[in-house]
Amino acid sequence: MRHKHSEYMHWAKTASRARFNLATSGVGAFPLSELGVLPALEINGDNSYGYAPLKAAIAQRHQVDPDCVVTAAGTSGANYLAFATLVNDGDEVLLECPAYGLLEDALRSLGAEVKHFPRAGENDYTLDPAAVRRAVSAKTKLIVVTNLHNPSSVLTPERVLREVGEIARSVGAHVLVDEVYLDAVYENTPRSAFHLGPEFVVTSSLTKMYGVSGLRCGWILARPDLARAMWRMNDVMAATPVHPGELLSVAVLQNLDKVRERYRRIVTADRKVLTAFLDRTSQVSAARTDWGTTCFLRLASGDADGFLERLRAERETSAVPGRFFGVPECFRIGMGVNSEMFAEGLARVEAALG
Repeated sequence: MRHKHSEYMHWAKTASRARFNLATSGVGAFPLSELGVLPALEINGDNSYGYAPLKAAIAQRHQVDPDCVVTAAGTSGANYLAFATLVNDGDEVLLECPAYGLLEDALRSLGAEVKHFPRAGENDYTLDPAAVRRAVSAKTKLIVVTNLHNPSSVLTPERVLREVGEIARSVGAHVLVDEVYLDAVYENTPRSAFHLGPEFVVTSSLTKMYGVSGLRCGWILARPDLARAMWRMNDVMAATPVHPGELLSVAVLQNLDKVRERYRRIVTADRKVLTAFLDRTSQVSAARTDWGTTCFLRLASGDADGFLERLRAERETSAVPGRFFGVPECFRIGMGVNSEMFAEGLARVEAALG
């Protein structure tokens, strides 16, 4: 069935906020004043198929040719544009589960036949190529995964992604890897999966790990012929992006290490609080990860929806219901905004658990 809307995004925009907001999906807002010398802003610029300095800055960061870069409105815009190019009505797409709800919403809106393969909670949501192999068929056109995994923050190593790529290649499919959270791996950050082979398409943005979501700076990495097809597909969606946003995005990319370090300190502090919470709380469990700004908590018993409704009503604290990821007994919390707020929010979760 075609979806014409996203229940998750509607919830996020209308029901996620609370005094202690653990329903965040990215780090806090980056103050423009901390960027240093700002570029001279112009309303209009030269952009037929991508603003060249922005494409060059993204290409340099990922060590790819600028012809492999397609810019888009955030990671969600990048995913949708990639899906629209790669998937036709009725095509079979394999999607991990748990999965970020908007990925499935976007695929179904395009008429894709979505099949799930499990990332099992009892195995800490590890991406298992055997599960992909069991689900794949001659009809599969695309395999979609996130790395870091959204919602659990589990990191998939390159050797596993290579194996998934081999499975895709065997049936003539592509693999799309959403890497928007990958830069939360602050040490020995893996290279982009784009480098693993021509069947890989990668999406990412500055929206989650750098606090500049308002710039809507997202991108796709794809081989040049596929990138050109995506630019042509984009012709039916938009003419050109907002040029001041492109100029500011270039400035952020030129100062990315400085911006990243600001949030590393906050995320590191929040993760210490999370570890202590998990160590002493038996009513929930989670995959223990070294990195990431999200954690997927599983209730020892019961459905998460009722618990989260009470948590918000009685303790002014919000988190994301697991039903938006296909796992109703879980809920997702986010880190990297404000350490005091995060610690108090977790304390309120603990109190609500009794």
